[in-house]
Amino acid sequence: MARAKQAPPSSTLFLLVRHGLTPTTGKVLPGRAAGLHLAEAGQAQATAAAERIAALSHVDAVYASPLERARETAAPIAKAKGLRVRIDKGLLECDFGEWTGEELKKLMKLPEWGTVIRAPSTFRFPGGESFNEMQVRIVSAIDRLRAAHKGGVVVCVSHADPIKAAVAHAMGTHIDLFQRIVISPCSVTAIAYSPGGPVVLTVNSTGGSLAELRPS
Repeated sequence: MARAKQAPPSSTLFLLVRHGLTPTTGKVLPGRAAGLHLAEAGQAQATAAAERIAALSHVDAVYASPLERARETAAPIAKAKGLRVRIDKGLLECDFGEWTGEELKKLMKLPEWGTVIRAPSTFRFPGGESFNEMQVRIVSAIDRLRAAHKGGVVVCVSHADPIKAAVAHAMGTHIDLFQRIVISPCSVTAIAYSPGGPVVLTVNSTGGSLAELRPS
């Protein structure tokens, strides 16, 4: 009697969305400071991202960093799929410590900035988090949410550096090279996680259909 073939284990698809533009994007290192909301352009970006994700046949859950700009980006996405936004601290921005709120043009003049760009694995923000700790945190959050939504589709609205760190981990790329990855406001990065390991399907996608995202 022929043995029935077992179906291959299904993968869990994560859509990692960076929050939309704020009034200080590209000018200030906001970090975890409270009270920073989406700019009008960021609200439009969030609506556009929601429309792209709404075209997917099914989304199991929408999670967001606790910060306002992430929650405001997640809100139209969740509404489009008839879901509520769940808050997860694992998706938080990197803790920039004493650098929080500083102008980027000022920080770029510091000798430490070269380390941030070229050897981030060796750097800890004064009074804050290291890039290694940030990567462990975001990857652990994804692993936890993956266990909760096996075989499903999960949207996570986070921030540029944590998403870059998640992509680097999924690709087996050292954290010292993660600054070479670009994550634009309201871009979608898709990673499929299966027992065989992660597959990066798209990075920094800002337009077009997401419906055909499948591991090859």
